Amino acid sequence: MSVTSKIELIPELSAEVALEGETSLRRFVSDFTENKVAVGALMVFLAIVFVAVFASLISPQNPYDLAEIDILNGRLPPRSESMSGTTYWLGTDDQGRDMLSAIFYGLRTSLGVGAMSGFIALCIGTCIGLTAAYFGGRVDSLIMRLVDLQLSFPAILIALMLLAVLGKGVEKIIIALIAVQWAYYARTVRGSALVERSKDYIEAAHCLAFSNRRIVFRHLMPNVLPPLIVVGTVQVAHAILLESTLSFLGIGLPVTEPSLGLLIANGFEYMLSGKYWISFFPGVALLITVVSINLVGDQLRDVLNPRLRR
Repeated sequence: MSVTSKIELIPELSAEVALEGETSLRRFVSDFTENKVAVGALMVFLAIVFVAVFASLISPQNPYDLAEIDILNGRLPPRSESMSGTTYWLGTDDQGRDMLSAIFYGLRTSLGVGAMSGFIALCIGTCIGLTAAYFGGRVDSLIMRLVDLQLSFPAILIALMLLAVLGKGVEKIIIALIAVQWAYYARTVRGSALVERSKDYIEAAHCLAFSNRRIVFRHLMPNVLPPLIVVGTVQVAHAILLESTLSFLGIGLPVTEPSLGLLIANGFEYMLSGKYWISFFPGVALLITVVSINLVGDQLRDVLNPRLRR
């Protein structure tokens, strides 16, 4: 076949690749929507994301603006009305903040902290795991011993020690969560990359004298991403729970920052006096968020790896 004929075939090959990609996307959507529970969980999660992103626009009040709250409206039960005629559908806390608005703002902080820490930890863990699997030998042994050392300690213990040194703050807790999560990504990537490293296309890349950087990032990394998607969803949910736990204990976010953990802690002392709503509704919001993320992650795992389907 002449060079001209080969060039003429390029548009046809591009069309075939595009058609194959479109078919794969349709298959992925079809497989995912087979589980109605997962579809419902995805819709709930998207609604939570919408509420969190536009919290400042759809919230009845800014619960962290002193000009908009009144301590005289503190601890009002759900569906109560203030003297100004405002209805508090989920009640108010001890400082007079609308619980519905506070939950919206708390969701924004929790999702932001979980997504940011998860993304950075994924990038760090992916690079470390790929390095360990590709180069092997002493590099692999050293990296995996560090991973094993970190995973031998409870995640909350590592976060507690780091925050004791760093102090409170959004940036500090993100750093602590990154330090907790990167090892999970590194182990997952290393296991998948070891399988891919022994395949023919990696050997062919070596024979073509491709650079190590090109082989790792353009050939090896795309083939280890599917497991990372599943691990990423689980780790985001884990990061949200961990941030809420640390804030509940009083060592995570400062009281000036909205957080579901702080909202639960604010109402904990009033539980026995019957004012359940101050802690109950933020706890329900946290539960729904984590469960919806985990259900979506479970379905992604089944779709990306059909052998694990129940």
